[in-house]
Amino acid sequence: MRVTVVQMNPGADKLENIAQANRLIEAAVQEDKPDIVSLPEVWDSLGGDRTVRNANAETLPVKGSNEPGGQAYEFMRATARKHNVHVHGGSIIEQGPEKLFNTTVVFNPDGTEMARYRKMHLFDITAPDGTGYKESNTYGAGDEVVTYQAGDITVGCAICYDIRFPDLFWKLREQGADLIFLPSAFTLATGKDHWEALIRARAIETQCWFAAPATWGKHLEGKGEPRFTYGHSMIADPWGHTVAKVSDGTGWATARIDPKVTARVRRDMPVLEHRKRV
Repeated sequence: MRVTVVQMNPGADKLENIAQANRLIEAAVQEDKPDIVSLPEVWDSLGGDRTVRNANAETLPVKGSNEPGGQAYEFMRATARKHNVHVHGGSIIEQGPEKLFNTTVVFNPDGTEMARYRKMHLFDITAPDGTGYKESNTYGAGDEVVTYQAGDITVGCAICYDIRFPDLFWKLREQGADLIFLPSAFTLATGKDHWEALIRARAIETQCWFAAPATWGKHLEGKGEPRFTYGHSMIADPWGHTVAKVSDGTGWATARIDPKVTARVRRDMPVLEHRKRV
């Protein structure tokens, strides 16, 4: 199975973000012919103020229904059908009854929604550069661990700040995950020191492949203040090797998920069997 991570530089203009995603996916599919294409966290709307985020948020259709969704939802569904690929939709802003949600939606090649995951861990921190973040002011937290089946591969869902909480990834491994997606909008200040180290650590611990599509570059927050995300979208194997990576700028990277590698790593070091709950 071939997996592509797409790196974007989204902003607050939703239609431009969709156009950018379309250009990158078209090029990646033509050149690399992946089985799964993945987008970054909040690729549909990054930056702006609360009014912009609410305007860009989408009310998702009832799962399993044929109801139409919003612009980002329908773009991902159409992309899956057009290219006959799975689309792991990074995350989009979902309209909730009280707060928004940061939500992954996944489509199979016939355009059927097959998984939905809401980000569990909300980014309420002060970064090393002094910038404050308070996601819980705007977003609600999810409470469901989500996996889905893509061919012979069991796929686990996580988003960005989730990477700092190993228990979620152990639960995904226990539920059979072979590959875990981590769409992100990792800050430049934290990403330059922690991004690759955390992804490789979780890959080593869980003995899963990791695919981490990320946003890159500058965007503007509500009062016009600049914020920067780190990018460096990457794919790591179950031994913790980085097997594909995007540098600065927009683009994509593709790698082949080899079940034989997974099986060998887990056979030779059976950590799931050895694990003690303390």
